[in-house]
Amino acid sequence: MYINKNFSIGDVFRFSGGHLVWLTVWATAVTTFYEYFHWEFLHIPWLPLSVIGTAVAFYVGFKNNSAYDRLWEARKIWGAIINSSRMWGTTVKGFVSNQFSEKDFSKEELEAIHKKLMYRHIAWLYALRSQLLIPTPWEHINQNKHVRRVTEKRMKRYGNGLSNFDGVTEKELEAFLPPDEVTRLINFKNTATQIIDQQSQDLQHLRKLDLIDDFRHMELQKLLNDFYTHQGKCERIKKFPLPRQYGSMSFVFVGIFIFLLPLGMVSEFHKLGEYSAWFSIPFTILVGWVYLMMELIGDYSENPFEGLGNDIPMLSLCRVIEIDLKQMLGETDIPPAIEAKNGVLM
Repeated sequence: MYINKNFSIGDVFRFSGGHLVWLTVWATAVTTFYEYFHWEFLHIPWLPLSVIGTAVAFYVGFKNNSAYDRLWEARKIWGAIINSSRMWGTTVKGFVSNQFSEKDFSKEELEAIHKKLMYRHIAWLYALRSQLLIPTPWEHINQNKHVRRVTEKRMKRYGNGLSNFDGVTEKELEAFLPPDEVTRLINFKNTATQIIDQQSQDLQHLRKLDLIDDFRHMELQKLLNDFYTHQGKCERIKKFPLPRQYGSMSFVFVGIFIFLLPLGMVSEFHKLGEYSAWFSIPFTILVGWVYLMMELIGDYSENPFEGLGNDIPMLSLCRVIEIDLKQMLGETDIPPAIEAKNGVLM
């Protein structure tokens, strides 16, 4: 997530500067052939071009609105995860007690149970984040060689490359899960799902020990069900792309419009007088760049779990919850909050 108020000129140029090269070449080529070689057939009336431009703007606008909806929905889901996680922590502390148990468990035993349930939840957070960062076929990192190379550079400067945190590995899970669970859970296809299932099994065990009654058992299980709901919503966004008839055809339409743009510009500027046609070049580049930027913004916003700068800051949110839960447990060895780098909070 970008946190600076505005993008710098350098950031904008790094994002779209490469496209200015072919825009300039194409605009200059059309003008040169029109002026020097008198290829006057290289022009089209402005009216049909303006109609095409209007239609493309509406289409790209719809794509950008849809991409923003996906991005904002993802942020709302992670906001709900934060709220539910805090509820989980405080409810575990308040509900798991000796109130209904015939055996009097010591304070240390109860605190160990609280810690186990909260730490396992932290493991679920990082496991979910790790799974959401697994690339899908339609994401940029899995496209052609050029796009993949550009995406890798962007990830290093504005994405996951800013952090040394590579997601959940066996070493990472060892910090939050009991040793007997690490190997077993990490080998599942969907580790996050199995972690919540393990939480449910522990709740059942606590009910047998009468450390919680039926009501408290149901309330805690309801929170686990909420986590499944949040996880499912994230997986829906991750595994179902913006429909490709909108995601890819807007790129084609923008390409057609930019191809035709200098053919309409050059004749209009030629009417202004001798050498005026050359002024069509900067205006063609400017208009073409605006349409291209609209397309790129939508294209890089539609996948909020891609590992790029537009992503939901899942690592930061996971750390926020980790800090909250550890402080609920009364721990003092608290990890620092994730800091933004290069204007990006991951």
